[in-house]
Amino acid sequence: MGTQRSKSVPSGTSQAAQPAPERRTRASAASGNASRAALEQILGYKFTKPGLLKLALTHRSHPYEARTDPADIAAHETKNAPGTDNEQLEFVGDAVLGLAVTELLYQRFPDRSEGELTRMRASLVSRQRMAKLGGELGLDEHLLVGRSAEQNGARRKPALLANAAEAVMAAIYLDANAAGKDGFREVRRLVEQNLVKPELASMEAALKRDGGRGALRDAKTLLQERVQAHGAGRLRYADTEQTGPAHQRRFKVEARIEGPGDAISILASAEGASKKEAQQKAAELALKHWKEPQDSESKQSEDAA
Repeated sequence: MGTQRSKSVPSGTSQAAQPAPERRTRASAASGNASRAALEQILGYKFTKPGLLKLALTHRSHPYEARTDPADIAAHETKNAPGTDNEQLEFVGDAVLGLAVTELLYQRFPDRSEGELTRMRASLVSRQRMAKLGGELGLDEHLLVGRSAEQNGARRKPALLANAAEAVMAAIYLDANAAGKDGFREVRRLVEQNLVKPELASMEAALKRDGGRGALRDAKTLLQERVQAHGAGRLRYADTEQTGPAHQRRFKVEARIEGPGDAISILASAEGASKKEAQQKAAELALKHWKEPQDSESKQSEDAA
């Protein structure tokens, strides 16, 4: 009988000789680890449970498209099972973020009123600011989104970035607590460095303007107060146009003053990804180009001249 030789792979076998699926799996894992390590460096926190960070970056479109078995989804069911996307973590992150910002503002501005502190907090945790933070942290590069959402530019959408930023804070909070650390302290550090400190100068400047009376009110509130102060009429935002497909709608609105006798004065018009955003932009433009109305006595003098 002839001697049987084993088909063992020599130790010097090149990587190219390994099965293609195995090479791809290892390469994908290595790439994922490197990506997570890069994000952890930006966040200044290393996860004990990397799965929490992955979950925080998982948009609902990702697991939804992965459910290929029709039996898994009822005809009317469009939501994922809890714990398969980042929506629960977003819920936790919103609460932790609010508390961290509240404590930091209370310590930094001990002589300011509750109203002023509330407006500062609202400015810092607004959807717009959180979306900006998500972009600054580079979360768009790490988001897990479905194929259709990817094609529709979901990574760059402000709402997704804002939600992911809050979810990541929740992931840090929960991971640190589970590891016996102070989760709130970790989140507070991140919030202080990346959210509060960069805005301190603008907040302090806003508080100094008008003796702090109008500090950090949003544009719509400031415009409403100005219109009322001058008795100019009734401020209203009129929807004038909607463009784009359903997943990328653009809304155009006009900021108007409705006066006596159905008189309408258009202050400004603007557009945005939502009606709320368009209204804020229109209010900002109206304030920028606001002209103080003349009193009747001055007008009569001009007419007489």
